[in-house]
Amino acid sequence: MNDPPDGPVDGPSETQLKRLQHLTMTAWWLLCLGLWLSVGALSLWVLRHEVAQARAYFTWAQVRYGLAHNRLPSLGLGLCVGLTVGILVSQSRHILFGWSQQEQKRLRSRLVQIRQQGPSHPLWRLVCGDRPKERL
Repeated sequence: MNDPPDGPVDGPSETQLKRLQHLTMTAWWLLCLGLWLSVGALSLWVLRHEVAQARAYFTWAQVRYGLAHNRLPSLGLGLCVGLTVGILVSQSRHILFGWSQQEQKRLRSRLVQIRQQGPSHPLWRLVCGDRPKERL
């Protein structure tokens, strides 16, 4: 197999690995935002009558039946909430414990692939290219 070495990464590669980690989490958050703006908004729109009724007189039975009788919007909200919670747990784990060895190995192999393809890779400019200067 063409596994990247498990040893420490040299100076510039460590920076590139950090950029790739940040880019990966940013991509997940953008996916989550897109899901909320499309599926979540549509699901909430379909459930607007149940939400209005729950605001007037809230019971857990009303919430249960409102979601049970609107299965597709319930699945959409469940997908949005599930992805959001999953990303929050994953990012919290990365902040508290760092990236696992398996994730580090996967990111290193992805970094090697980006480097081998060079500037034709869509992520090369963001990961390996020069960082744009900070705006004042």
